[in-house]
Amino acid sequence: MRFLALETSCDETAAAVFTEDRVILSNVVASQIDLHARFGGVVPEVAARAHLQRLLPVIDEALNRAGIRLEQVGCIAVHNMPGLVGALLVGVSAAKMLALSLGVPLIAVNHIASHIYACRIAAGRDIFPSIGLVISGGHTALFHCRSALDFELVGSTLDDAAGEAFDKVAALLGLGFPGGPAVENEAAQGNARAFSFPRSFIHDERLDFSFSGLKTAVRYALGGPNAAHPAPPGPGRLRADLAASFQQAVIDVLVGKSRQALRQTGLQRLAVGGGVAANRTLRAALEQMAQVEAAEVFIPPLSLCTDNAAMAALAVEKWRAGEFAALDVDAVPTLG
Repeated sequence: MRFLALETSCDETAAAVFTEDRVILSNVVASQIDLHARFGGVVPEVAARAHLQRLLPVIDEALNRAGIRLEQVGCIAVHNMPGLVGALLVGVSAAKMLALSLGVPLIAVNHIASHIYACRIAAGRDIFPSIGLVISGGHTALFHCRSALDFELVGSTLDDAAGEAFDKVAALLGLGFPGGPAVENEAAQGNARAFSFPRSFIHDERLDFSFSGLKTAVRYALGGPNAAHPAPPGPGRLRADLAASFQQAVIDVLVGKSRQALRQTGLQRLAVGGGVAANRTLRAALEQMAQVEAAEVFIPPLSLCTDNAAMAALAVEKWRAGEFAALDVDAVPTLG
């Protein structure tokens, strides 16, 4: 049984082929970073138009790398939520067309759940029940994952997502887009204790996040409270220290809330997904925390952290459970 999965939720056009045993036969991603870099962030209309141009070639490449023909596909999977609605519609429409023309089942997959399921793919064994932490440009959330198909939201950001904060701080520091890798590289040269930035809700029992105040604190450190648009600092100690101190504040919150979730639920497994999970300093901090808590932490390789279609192998679980989508399934921009 071969699945063809599509991903167009944001600014990555992706397709993957995998089997019912979760063996990834191909995983092709066409990045749009070059299209959005000059805007300092993802422009939804630009992303949707790029998906229209790139999706069919990406599908063709995924089939070629997998060594199969389109007619050998037995099921179509697509991320239909959450994301940019115009971008999602491209993938959902293509998936419907493929399922109808091939006469095969269609499975709609939650993009956020797939980020956690990427840990299951990488581990090669069951990781549930667990706490799931998704940290990306659009989402920062904690889930009680009772099984691969039973997720309960237990905490989320009240404003900016962690990845969004990285992008905004990168813009303040003049580091470019995408902000995650840019800030991480700059932070490697700085002192993470040079600035005492806020760690919102770090001592609260609730499992929610807030990063907008942290972004504002960085802006104030640059130009004071009255500077509306402070000039980015040039290369040197100040910029590196700001990046390192900001990054450490984000990491402290993410690690702290993950620890709280493990203790509150009594679970001993933590599954982490999303683009921000590619941050090496964060990965090390989560692993150290898990060791202290006598818990297991699952973090996928970098290729499965950022948006991709291989993580939609969650569709295998839905296929086994008989959870198929109708051909009128829609794109849903929100998480719930």
